[in-house]
Amino acid sequence: MRILAFSDLHLSRARAADLVAASVDADLVLGAGDFCGFREGLAEAMEMLADLAAPLIMVPGNHETAEELRAAARANMRVLHGQGQEEQGLRIFGLGYGIPLSPFGDWSVEMDEDAATLLLDRCTGADLLLTHSPPKGLADRTATGASVGSAAIRAAIERLQPKLALCGHIHESWGQEGRIGDTLVVNLGPTVHWYEVTP
Repeated sequence: MRILAFSDLHLSRARAADLVAASVDADLVLGAGDFCGFREGLAEAMEMLADLAAPLIMVPGNHETAEELRAAARANMRVLHGQGQEEQGLRIFGLGYGIPLSPFGDWSVEMDEDAATLLLDRCTGADLLLTHSPPKGLADRTATGASVGSAAIRAAIERLQPKLALCGHIHESWGQEGRIGDTLVVNLGPTVHWYEVTP
Protein backbone atom coordinates (compact mmCIF):
# COMPACT_ATOMS: atom_id res chain seq x y z
CA MET A 1 0.00 0.00 0.00
CA ARG A 2 1.28 3.46 -0.91
CA ILE A 3 0.76 5.82 2.01
CA LEU A 4 0.97 9.61 2.04
CA ALA A 5 1.50 10.95 5.57
CA PHE A 6 1.74 14.33 7.27
CA SER A 7 1.24 16.10 10.59
CA ASP A 8 0.74 19.63 11.95
CA LEU A 9 -1.00 21.24 9.01
CA HIS A 10 -2.02 24.21 11.20
CA LEU A 11 -4.27 25.71 8.52
CA SER A 12 -1.50 26.06 5.94
CA ARG A 13 -3.32 26.39 2.63
CA ALA A 14 -0.11 25.90 0.61
CA ARG A 15 0.79 22.69 2.47
CA ALA A 16 -2.77 21.39 2.08
CA ALA A 17 -2.64 22.05 -1.67
CA ASP A 18 0.60 20.08 -1.91
CA LEU A 19 -0.97 17.15 -0.05
CA VAL A 20 -4.10 17.15 -2.19
CA ALA A 21 -2.01 17.22 -5.38
CA ALA A 22 0.19 14.35 -4.18
CA SER A 23 -2.77 12.25 -3.07
CA VAL A 24 -3.62 11.16 -6.63
CA ASP A 25 -0.75 8.66 -6.26
CA ALA A 26 -1.79 7.43 -2.79
CA ASP A 27 -3.84 4.45 -1.65
CA LEU A 28 -4.27 6.00 1.79
CA VAL A 29 -3.51 9.33 3.51
CA LEU A 30 -2.58 9.57 7.20
CA GLY A 31 -2.77 12.76 9.26
CA ALA A 32 -1.04 12.85 12.67
CA GLY A 33 -2.97 15.72 14.25
CA ASP A 34 -3.01 19.52 14.59
CA PHE A 35 -5.04 20.41 11.55
CA CYS A 36 -6.16 23.79 12.93
CA GLY A 37 -4.78 26.29 15.45
CA PHE A 38 -5.72 26.76 19.09
CA ARG A 39 -9.07 24.94 18.64
CA GLU A 40 -10.11 27.29 15.82
CA GLY A 41 -10.50 26.84 12.07
CA LEU A 42 -11.04 23.07 12.00
CA ALA A 43 -13.87 23.20 9.46
CA GLU A 44 -11.63 25.32 7.23
CA ALA A 45 -8.80 22.78 7.57
CA MET A 46 -11.11 19.93 6.54
CA GLU A 47 -12.29 22.00 3.58
CA MET A 48 -8.66 22.38 2.48
CA LEU A 49 -8.33 18.58 2.50
CA ALA A 50 -11.74 17.80 1.04
CA ASP A 51 -10.36 16.99 -2.42
CA LEU A 52 -7.89 14.33 -1.25
CA ALA A 53 -7.97 11.54 -3.83
CA ALA A 54 -7.58 8.78 -1.23
CA PRO A 55 -9.22 8.09 2.16
CA LEU A 56 -7.79 10.03 5.11
CA ILE A 57 -7.25 8.38 8.49
CA MET A 58 -6.33 10.89 11.18
CA VAL A 59 -5.79 11.36 14.89
CA PRO A 60 -6.52 14.55 16.82
CA GLY A 61 -3.61 16.72 17.85
CA ASN A 62 -3.45 18.96 20.88
CA HIS A 63 -5.16 21.74 18.87
CA GLU A 64 -8.45 19.81 18.45
CA THR A 65 -10.46 17.22 20.35
CA ALA A 66 -11.48 13.87 18.88
CA GLU A 67 -15.12 14.99 19.01
CA GLU A 68 -14.37 18.25 17.20
CA LEU A 69 -12.41 16.40 14.53
CA ARG A 70 -15.13 13.80 13.99
CA ALA A 71 -17.74 16.56 13.67
CA ALA A 72 -15.66 18.35 11.02
CA ALA A 73 -14.54 15.25 9.09
CA ARG A 74 -15.79 14.63 5.56
CA ALA A 75 -17.21 11.38 4.23
CA ASN A 76 -13.80 10.06 3.12
CA MET A 77 -12.18 10.78 6.51
CA ARG A 78 -11.97 8.59 9.62
CA VAL A 79 -10.78 9.64 13.10
CA LEU A 80 -8.94 7.18 15.36
CA HIS A 81 -8.30 7.89 19.03
CA GLY A 82 -7.64 4.82 21.14
CA GLN A 83 -8.96 2.73 18.26
CA GLY A 84 -7.77 0.57 15.41
CA GLN A 85 -8.87 0.08 11.85
CA GLU A 86 -7.93 -2.38 9.13
CA GLU A 87 -7.43 -0.84 5.70
CA GLN A 88 -6.78 -3.22 2.79
CA GLY A 89 -5.33 -5.72 5.27
CA LEU A 90 -3.15 -3.12 7.02
CA ARG A 91 -3.77 -2.84 10.77
CA ILE A 92 -3.62 0.79 11.91
CA PHE A 93 -3.98 1.98 15.50
CA GLY A 94 -4.31 5.66 16.34
CA LEU A 95 -3.94 7.82 19.44
CA GLY A 96 -4.12 11.59 19.50
CA TYR A 97 -3.52 14.51 21.87
CA GLY A 98 -0.44 15.89 23.53
CA ILE A 99 1.23 13.30 25.77
CA PRO A 100 2.47 13.87 28.45
CA LEU A 101 0.86 16.97 29.96
CA SER A 102 2.51 20.27 29.03
CA PRO A 103 2.43 23.90 30.19
CA PHE A 104 0.76 25.07 26.96
CA GLY A 105 -2.46 26.21 28.64
CA ASP A 106 -6.16 25.37 28.87
CA TRP A 107 -6.67 25.40 25.10
CA SER A 108 -4.30 22.44 24.60
CA VAL A 109 -5.87 18.98 24.44
CA GLU A 110 -3.66 16.57 26.38
CA MET A 111 -3.59 13.42 28.45
CA ASP A 112 -1.22 12.00 31.01
CA GLU A 113 0.89 8.88 30.54
CA ASP A 114 -1.44 6.64 32.57
CA ALA A 115 -4.47 7.57 30.47
CA ALA A 116 -2.45 7.05 27.29
CA THR A 117 -1.29 3.63 28.48
CA LEU A 118 -4.88 2.51 29.07
CA LEU A 119 -5.85 3.43 25.52
CA LEU A 120 -2.71 1.95 23.95
CA ASP A 121 -3.22 -1.30 25.86
CA ARG A 122 -6.37 -1.85 23.76
CA CYS A 123 -4.06 -2.57 20.83
CA THR A 124 -2.87 -6.17 20.59
CA GLY A 125 -1.25 -5.88 17.16
CA ALA A 126 -0.59 -3.22 14.53
CA ASP A 127 1.32 -2.76 11.31
CA LEU A 128 1.25 1.01 11.73
CA LEU A 129 0.93 3.18 14.84
CA LEU A 130 -0.31 6.73 14.20
CA THR A 131 0.06 9.15 17.12
CA HIS A 132 0.21 12.89 17.49
CA SER A 133 2.97 12.83 20.11
CA PRO A 134 6.36 11.21 19.55
CA PRO A 135 7.81 8.46 21.72
CA LYS A 136 10.12 9.43 24.55
CA GLY A 137 13.72 9.79 23.41
CA LEU A 138 13.21 9.83 19.63
CA ALA A 139 12.19 12.76 17.39
CA ASP A 140 10.97 14.55 20.52
CA ARG A 141 13.52 17.31 21.18
CA THR A 142 12.42 20.92 21.64
CA ALA A 143 14.51 23.97 20.72
CA THR A 144 16.09 23.82 24.17
CA GLY A 145 17.10 20.18 23.69
CA ALA A 146 14.52 18.83 26.14
CA SER A 147 13.15 15.35 25.41
CA VAL A 148 9.38 15.72 25.75
CA GLY A 149 7.99 12.57 24.11
CA SER A 150 5.69 9.99 25.64
CA ALA A 151 6.92 7.02 27.65
CA ALA A 152 3.57 5.30 27.05
CA ILE A 153 3.94 5.58 23.27
CA ARG A 154 7.50 4.31 23.43
CA ALA A 155 6.41 1.31 25.52
CA ALA A 156 3.64 0.54 23.02
CA ILE A 157 6.10 0.62 20.12
CA GLU A 158 8.45 -1.68 22.01
CA ARG A 159 5.58 -4.08 22.74
CA LEU A 160 3.83 -4.04 19.36
CA GLN A 161 6.81 -3.54 17.02
CA PRO A 162 4.73 -2.08 14.18
CA LYS A 163 6.46 -1.58 10.85
CA LEU A 164 5.92 2.19 11.08
CA ALA A 165 5.21 4.64 13.92
CA LEU A 166 4.27 8.06 12.59
CA CYS A 167 3.88 11.18 14.74
CA GLY A 168 4.29 14.96 14.83
CA HIS A 169 3.65 17.55 17.57
CA ILE A 170 7.24 18.69 18.29
CA HIS A 171 7.90 21.13 15.45
CA GLU A 172 11.63 21.37 16.07
CA SER A 173 11.90 17.62 15.40
CA TRP A 174 9.97 17.55 12.11
CA GLY A 175 11.69 15.24 9.65
CA GLN A 176 13.62 13.35 12.30
CA GLU A 177 13.48 9.58 12.30
CA GLY A 178 15.04 6.56 13.94
CA ARG A 179 14.28 3.04 15.06
CA ILE A 180 12.89 1.43 18.17
CA GLY A 181 13.66 -2.22 17.64
CA ASP A 182 12.46 -3.00 14.10
CA THR A 183 10.03 -0.07 14.00
CA LEU A 184 10.80 3.00 11.90
CA VAL A 185 9.66 6.10 13.82
CA VAL A 186 9.17 9.40 11.95
CA ASN A 187 8.14 12.86 13.17
CA LEU A 188 6.41 13.98 9.99
CA GLY A 189 5.62 17.67 9.84
CA PRO A 190 3.34 19.18 7.18
CA THR A 191 5.26 18.21 4.05
CA VAL A 192 4.58 15.22 1.78
CA HIS A 193 5.99 11.91 3.08
CA TRP A 194 5.67 8.59 1.20
CA TYR A 195 5.74 5.06 2.63
CA GLU A 196 5.22 1.65 1.07
CA VAL A 197 3.74 -0.74 3.63
CA THR A 198 2.56 -4.30 3.10
CA PRO A 199 0.23 -6.05 5.57
